[in-house]
Amino acid sequence: MKTMKKTARFLTALLLALTLTAAELAPALAVTQSDIDALKNDAADLTSQRKELESKLSALKDDKSQAMEKKKLLDEKIANTAAQIKNVEAQIADYTALITQTEAELLDAQQREEAQYELFCSRVRAMEERGTISYWSVLFKAESFTDLLGRLDIINEIMDADQAVIDQLQALQAEIEEKKASLEASKAESEAAKADLMVKKSELDSQRREANALIQSLTANENETEAAIDGLEEEEAAIQAMIIKKSKELAAQQAAQNGNQTPSNAALGGYIWPVSSHYITSTFGGRASPGGIGSTNHKGIDIGRVGYTTEIHAAKAGTVIVSQYSSSYGNYVVVSHGSGNTTLYAHMSSRKVSAGDYVNQGDVLGITGSTGNSTGPHLHFEISENGVRINPLTYLTGYTLAG
Repeated sequence: MKTMKKTARFLTALLLALTLTAAELAPALAVTQSDIDALKNDAADLTSQRKELESKLSALKDDKSQAMEKKKLLDEKIANTAAQIKNVEAQIADYTALITQTEAELLDAQQREEAQYELFCSRVRAMEERGTISYWSVLFKAESFTDLLGRLDIINEIMDADQAVIDQLQALQAEIEEKKASLEASKAESEAAKADLMVKKSELDSQRREANALIQSLTANENETEAAIDGLEEEEAAIQAMIIKKSKELAAQQAAQNGNQTPSNAALGGYIWPVSSHYITSTFGGRASPGGIGSTNHKGIDIGRVGYTTEIHAAKAGTVIVSQYSSSYGNYVVVSHGSGNTTLYAHMSSRKVSAGDYVNQGDVLGITGSTGNSTGPHLHFEISENGVRINPLTYLTGYTLAG
């Protein structure tokens, strides 16, 4: 009678221990399938935006009089593809994490299954060693009705424990099969995402070549080229007037806040290189029109050998007064350093700051690119002092001029 009680209690305690071990060993999920599904929903939105852009581009066809509008749409399409690439890369990273987690869970489940199977085998061996015991014979040996009820409770407890061992073993086997299927599905999805990533990167390269070639193609018609140049120079003049206005407004606000004291960063000079490259492809002032459509009176310097992934840093601390897109500058940012003192960074592939942001010297403003009136990746950089654009190379040294 005591042996039966000990057996029932041992089985119950062991089952509880196995359950607790499983709960403790199960790794906390850092990534779930729902995280990946959310990224896929974002990807679907990006695909929808891309189709809309392609529809607009198709409507323009080859009308060169709308070349700059087409370039703007191409820049937007390039940005969309870059966003899709970033999305797919995030999916791949999540799949990698999910696969690692699932492999750990699968190993844990297999270890728990082994322990549960050993418990099952031990139970069978114990019954074999004692010989087949008839539960009826146990009951018939009861010395009283109270003893009969007690024996019945113990038998029920043992039978429940035996069944629980079997149920738990079956549940673990089902869990293992589910983990294996989930693991294989995640691996397949990850490989598909990697293939998609290669396709999108190829598309991005092709789109960039098309956008750069579009600007170069305008030289084929002199009238169209002159009209485009006039329009771009007019836009640049309007942008400079807007910059001066915004810079003065900001200086007035800062002076009012500081008791009419000029902000410390308004002192002229003190600039650092905005990018890691110091290779100058076009200097300040008069020049031959690059690509047949660039300004012949260059208002800044062009820094080459930057590609599409180089970080652009604030040459000096200040407040962002412009962060937007224009046909001439593409994605560009303007930072005000005090009354009439500004720096401009143009043709970015993406902008990382918004108007109103305060940036320290060296903070990232965006990533280099070839948006707007550009025939290849570079950074167009301008410095204005007292509202007048000056040669940045007055302050930036250690550069190399393109041959």
